[in-house]
Amino acid sequence: MTRTADKINSLVREDGSMTEALEAIRETADRNGGEIEWSDVRDDLTSGQWGRLIEKGILVDGDEGFEIANRDAYDEALDGDGGGSATDVPDVDIDEDEAKWSQWDKMAGVGAILLMFGYWLNSVGDTVGRTVDMVFGPLDAALPFYAVIIAVSMLTGLYSTLLQANLMNTERIGKYQERMNAMQEKQKDVRERKKEAEERGASEAELEALENEMQQAREEQMEAMADNLGMFKEQFRPMVWIMLFTIPLFLWMYWKVSTLQGAERYVIMPLVGEIRWQQGVLGPVMAWILWYFLCSMGFSQLLRKALNIDMTPTNT
Repeated sequence: MTRTADKINSLVREDGSMTEALEAIRETADRNGGEIEWSDVRDDLTSGQWGRLIEKGILVDGDEGFEIANRDAYDEALDGDGGGSATDVPDVDIDEDEAKWSQWDKMAGVGAILLMFGYWLNSVGDTVGRTVDMVFGPLDAALPFYAVIIAVSMLTGLYSTLLQANLMNTERIGKYQERMNAMQEKQKDVRERKKEAEERGASEAELEALENEMQQAREEQMEAMADNLGMFKEQFRPMVWIMLFTIPLFLWMYWKVSTLQGAERYVIMPLVGEIRWQQGVLGPVMAWILWYFLCSMGFSQLLRKALNIDMTPTNT
């Protein structure tokens, strides 16, 4: 909704009789070819209302008198074509049951958590590494280690992209965000109207009504934040599956890099030069981890472009 329509809605909320005044101005403008003078409408609205319309920039200087600044927005606000007040929270239909995790999702989450112990317990990490090596060992035997990491990053990028595309509903996430953004806009609008009312010395009753409206907006936002747990569940759902498949591969690479011998322990990296795979490059981040993440991020972006997969939340 345009700023002009917002100003008109604000004036109508402050003064209920302003609607009739605005209608009179529109009818007069239509009769006079778009121009309005005070003498044409003095019987239909007060001088205070006339002054407020000029002050707000709803009426601006014309050739001989005044004219409506933005006629489309003016009509939109009066006729209700724009979908209501700027402070209205849209009625967003969100099926909370659809965001619930299935039994398989929960099992994947538990499995991912158990596998994470491999990062702290060497016995678990070694067991997972040797198990995965039964499948990926031939790949390691055929390729140098830097190419092995590239191949693994391509694999993880592929299934990560497909899992996100199939398990995360971007339309539903967009609805959650739409509702939260609308509530934030509502609070902003009420704050602006309250500040404006204080500056013009509004009555205590009007200020109290605005304060109550602000309190109600805060309560609605708090309730929505509790409901928005579904949005985080929706976003995290594919992550547990990605972690379930990626952690074993990561533990295998961690186990494999510790077994490298001789020249295989070193790699030449851009801007760094020759460095050991287990040597820190960015603080504690080891060379092989940095190389994996760079490859993984690059391949993930390429795959999304190639498969035309857009993970941006959408609104209907």
